Amino acid sequence: MSVNPDLVNLVFEPTPSYVVGREKVREFARAVMAFDPLHHDVNYARNLGFADVVAPPTFPVVIQEATLHQLLAHPEANIDFSRVVHGDQKFDYQRLVVAGDELVGQLTVTKVQSLGGHSMVTSETAMSTLEGELVVTAVSTLVVRAGEDAA
Repeated sequence: MSVNPDLVNLVFEPTPSYVVGREKVREFARAVMAFDPLHHDVNYARNLGFADVVAPPTFPVVIQEATLHQLLAHPEANIDFSRVVHGDQKFDYQRLVVAGDELVGQLTVTKVQSLGGHSMVTSETAMSTLEGELVVTAVSTLVVRAGEDAA
């Protein structure tokens, strides 16, 4: 069964807020081997004009995950998670994510297409502060592989 094409332009409810913690930034940085002191040393980051340590560029996936869960759990999406592989990921920054930020994510489905029997679902997750300042938009494409019955 292919992904429901009617998902295009569907906008999900904003996620609960996520407080970006200093130790979470450091843990993520270590996990992705981002050893720049900007991600670990508060004084170093402050000397560069930031309020706290700065999250590595891919850190927003932590917040985006909650929005993708909304999509995958949508009852009319027809997405079998066991057949999903990650196709593409991009980030469009308005500013860097810093420890202490409190962000909400809101997902919009921007494209559903079929390709060789597989479905590709592209979505954008806008991550903003509680005051409404857009910080970063994560664009993700999920590939939903066709099952045996798709032939």
